[in-house]
Amino acid sequence: MKFEMPILPYAPNALEPAISKTTIDLHYGKHLQTYVNNLNNLVQGTAFENAAIEDICKKADGAIFNNGAQVWNHTFYFNTFSPKGNTVPTGVLEEAINKAFGSFENFQKEFNTASVGLFGSGWAWLSKDKEGKLVITKESNAGNPLKSGLTPLLCFDVWEHAYYVDYQNRRADHLNAIWGIIDWKVVEERFAK
Repeated sequence: MKFEMPILPYAPNALEPAISKTTIDLHYGKHLQTYVNNLNNLVQGTAFENAAIEDICKKADGAIFNNGAQVWNHTFYFNTFSPKGNTVPTGVLEEAINKAFGSFENFQKEFNTASVGLFGSGWAWLSKDKEGKLVITKESNAGNPLKSGLTPLLCFDVWEHAYYVDYQNRRADHLNAIWGIIDWKVVEERFAK
């Protein structure tokens, strides 16, 4: 199986000013492309040569895991955004967030705290467990909740390449900006599965 670059569901400049075209060109066009290329080269002749990307995330380790998880994480991340982002979730997801965190505002605070507080590079995730309970986790480097049996719903990429061109070292400013471009309909669909 040959892994391919995902197609962005929006133009490279569509998320401005939250995420600039320059950042999309570098983050999506260069970083993600490198992970895709590396993964295709690494899996040749291995047990993962014809594996689904989710299986690589759950079962692989080392360079195959790192590149495979980064392909999956970035695809998930870029597909979470829309230039017409919804400001808040609705329906059953809204109810689940209120139940788990008290309010959407408290959830945002906790998610920002996890995202800002992650030392070094990695990802902050909102996921649901097997009982449907929402949890916030922090994962270093290429980590994601699939390895722990969780269902990912939302993630913030806190590697510097995700925000440094636009925000320099102001990670918190980047996080505050991307709340406005989240497509909560996509997150709600993930929650419903």
